[in-house]
Amino acid sequence: GFGSGLRAEEIEADGRRAKSCAPNLRLCRKKAWPLRGVECAAAAAAVGSRAAAMGAPPWAIWALLLLHQAARVLANTEGDALHSLRTNLNDPNNVLQSWDPTLVNPCTWFHVTCNNDNSVIRVDLGNAALFGTLVPQLGQLKNLQYLELYSNNITGTIPSELGNLTNLISLDLYLNNFTGPIPDSLGNLLKLRFLRLNNNSLSGTIPKSLTAITALQVLDLSNNKLSGEVPSTGSFSLFTPISFGNNPALCGPGTSKPCPGAPPFSPPPYNPPTPEQSPGSSSSSTGAIAGGVAAGAALLFAIPAIGFAYWRRRKPQEHFFDVPAEEDPEVHLGQLKRFSLRELQVATDTFSNKNILGRGGFGKVYKGRLTDGTLVAVKRLKEERTPGGELQFQTEVEMISMAVHRNLLRLRGFCMTPTERLLVYPYMANGSVASRLRG
Repeated sequence: GFGSGLRAEEIEADGRRAKSCAPNLRLCRKKAWPLRGVECAAAAAAVGSRAAAMGAPPWAIWALLLLHQAARVLANTEGDALHSLRTNLNDPNNVLQSWDPTLVNPCTWFHVTCNNDNSVIRVDLGNAALFGTLVPQLGQLKNLQYLELYSNNITGTIPSELGNLTNLISLDLYLNNFTGPIPDSLGNLLKLRFLRLNNNSLSGTIPKSLTAITALQVLDLSNNKLSGEVPSTGSFSLFTPISFGNNPALCGPGTSKPCPGAPPFSPPPYNPPTPEQSPGSSSSSTGAIAGGVAAGAALLFAIPAIGFAYWRRRKPQEHFFDVPAEEDPEVHLGQLKRFSLRELQVATDTFSNKNILGRGGFGKVYKGRLTDGTLVAVKRLKEERTPGGELQFQTEVEMISMAVHRNLLRLRGFCMTPTERLLVYPYMANGSVASRLRG
């Protein structure tokens, strides 16, 4: 125990420290004390012990004990949850090396993004060669918006606790080795827009609760071992069989296989003309048929002409359609800005030839002016429709963004749509090195 000779100022100092820790652990961490949650709790407990030794009134001791308990509860649950994930995964490439639980908070860790309140909103660990299983503690990341764990070797089941992530916008677990059912609790993710669980070994039925996610825009459950009837109500009415392909045991509207017990399709019965029909009615039917054939023939010739005229009118913009940056979270690269295609179209006058700065095997570079007046150089890459093109582009942009040298242009941002790959650099008025060498 503590002796009765402890100085009052020591108790007061410890009290101030524990008091600052309890209301908000992050305040404690922002102070001069590098304390974790348990240390804050220990500080509060120490105050209680010293106060008891000094003969403090019971109400003060109870208050300090409550303070001690609050400090435990307010520990950094997000950092602890992510650290639990790290300990459950094998990391041969040391991708998670920066996930140090003794640091101030997880916002300083690589592949973790936080908002202004130091709360985790993104975990980006796609294509990281990780293997192991997920942990239920991930459900404690209450403000998480993007969970990107695609293209790894993660096994086991999808934790039902992911249904607690009610702010989630994108859940990408594709190209792993997950087994077991799709958790019914995922139907709680009403803000979810992207759900990609394809290329795993998931089994069981598709939860009908998912149809309640009205925000859902992209769904891919293909290449699994799912069974039963595909739901067709709610948001699922928007999706094509591609979203459910290569699940041989699936049946219903989203597949080419009817479910057992469903009534087979039968064409409407043919009703032959009755003998009571008069010659006049027969001739009028013949005339109607002839008129229909003539109208159909005229329409057949008119459609190509109309289509050609429309194509001629639209030709200057045939390669462009805008996809808002928010609608595809596949690429999230630190502080790089993601431009919309429309923004870069306006900046370059729809990629006008008069704005071309250079060209090469990779594509063309255009001079552009953003809405704030900033001059930029927009590199428009030639599109090669190859499998995994999005991931390849992400890798290339990551590598370019990490290249920092005083003689290299720093990448400012990028744009990616289903048809376009663009990189945005600062504009240099003195031209290229090649033009200088050529004089």
